Amino acid sequence: MGIAVRNEGSKVNSNINVTPMVDVMLVLLIIFMVITPMLQNKVQIDMAQVDNAVAMPDADKEDAIVVAVTRDGGLFLGQDKVAPDQLGRMVADKLADKPGKTIYVRADARAQYKAVEDAIDDVRTAGVDEVGLLTQKKAGDLAGGE
Repeated sequence: MGIAVRNEGSKVNSNINVTPMVDVMLVLLIIFMVITPMLQNKVQIDMAQVDNAVAMPDADKEDAIVVAVTRDGGLFLGQDKVAPDQLGRMVADKLADKPGKTIYVRADARAQYKAVEDAIDDVRTAGVDEVGLLTQKKAGDLAGGE
């Protein structure tokens, strides 16, 4: 009666196969590249294009309060559609714990001036001292020639 000894240790491959890991990482990279632009917390608006746009990096922060005015005069506070008569109250509620915060207004280039003016008035009557108007820099020749 002998003991059958199997030598399975000699068959073990000690090389690491990284091909599946690379495939998974490439798929994740593609997913993140596609999803990241969709995660922006903004309403789709064609902003006015100007020559001397002022950079306002604080408007891109998570806790920034952004009011958007669409082409048809619709108002959005963040991603939420707001009735014009409720904008001031909702802004005041958001600013209850953060006094002195800047409110940013994104208006469509073809929105009526009166709608933008009314939105700014509602924000100002809610007690906001600082209002930032967001615009885009005109796309063109950066070298300044021809």
